[in-house]
Amino acid sequence: MANNLTFIRPLPNERPDAAVPTGTWPWPLFWARRGTKAAWPKGGPIPGTCRTLADFLGRTGEFLYRKDFVLKKFVLCAVTAALALVLAGCGQQEGEASAADAPQQEQQTSGAPAAEATAPGPVTFTDDMGNEVTVDNPQRVVACMGSFANAWELAGGTLVGVSDDALTAAGWTIQSPDVATVGDFTAVNLEAIMALNPDFVIMTSGTGGRGGDSSQVDLRDALVGAGIPVAYFEVTTFDDYERLMRTFTDITGRADLYEQNVAKVAEAIDGIVGAVPAENPPTALLLTTFSGGTRAQSSGTQTGAMMADLGVNNLADENKSLLKDFSLEAVIEMDPDFVFVIPMGNDTEAAMRNLEEATAANPAWGSLSAVQNGRYITLDPTLYLAKPNAQWGAAYQGLFDNLYGQN
Repeated sequence: MANNLTFIRPLPNERPDAAVPTGTWPWPLFWARRGTKAAWPKGGPIPGTCRTLADFLGRTGEFLYRKDFVLKKFVLCAVTAALALVLAGCGQQEGEASAADAPQQEQQTSGAPAAEATAPGPVTFTDDMGNEVTVDNPQRVVACMGSFANAWELAGGTLVGVSDDALTAAGWTIQSPDVATVGDFTAVNLEAIMALNPDFVIMTSGTGGRGGDSSQVDLRDALVGAGIPVAYFEVTTFDDYERLMRTFTDITGRADLYEQNVAKVAEAIDGIVGAVPAENPPTALLLTTFSGGTRAQSSGTQTGAMMADLGVNNLADENKSLLKDFSLEAVIEMDPDFVFVIPMGNDTEAAMRNLEEATAANPAWGSLSAVQNGRYITLDPTLYLAKPNAQWGAAYQGLFDNLYGQN
């Protein structure tokens, strides 16, 4: 402990030259109070002062005041100094901890965006034609069917080219900027596809549509020969959509979008199907009508499969001749509980007018149970003809409401 402190000042009425020198701790005073006065020459001044020991011992109160004042001040300063050291140490530890944690916190903050920005690696899969296809984070994708274009974007991908229906048909909104068209899906233009320098082409392996035939399969050799990965898919049921989206989200690395646009939809569909009454399944006939005629649809079609899942007995499955040659007389004879009609083609009004004219010519049509009971129902083609994709749940719910909501 140093003995040079600045606490001692002259007592009242003391001359400055008689006081303990400023800046000096009078150790003899402390010792004198502890009984060490014999250590000092009798009557002699205390070293460093102009006063004798007797002078101080005769002023006990003043001495005690001075001693207490000094001790209190000393203790206060000592505690203050100790607290300062403790706080400095804590501050240093906190600073070190903050410095140590800063990179980790920064890494945690940027971790999610970094994960999202990480490009997925090569993905190899088998398409619906049995072809093995490998793609590596494709960025210039061409989708040659509107539903596939929509599904690719639902999986987090972007497009540089699409078939015309992706931009003109109701029900889809393409988000990718500056998308070029490659022709109608029934006759896509190979040169238009190649001009876009694609690194992945999505095509349909199915044929037929709007009364015509598609030939996208015929373009495979040219695309593969040019080193362009091409995959063919055919989506009829929700299970097909699940499989398609699993492949797409594997390619884009967006499992979160599979959960959002497929898994949650599947959960909703399971709930709808689970609510179907177990007894008295309804009978129904499903028709598609276009300007050139009308056809019945079996349970092997998109909406026919949904009807089957909802417990419907499709009369076209029992009378397959309706699938090729629609007969009003046959329908009247079967007298289904429900008749569902889907208009197809670019002009849905013309399609419905064709059926209305045919049924109006036969008075017996009005005697059908479905017609009399208000169960002759026109379905929205955006849900029941085009692939509903993320709206499969809404399509199932609409059918369920028509079939069982009136019970």
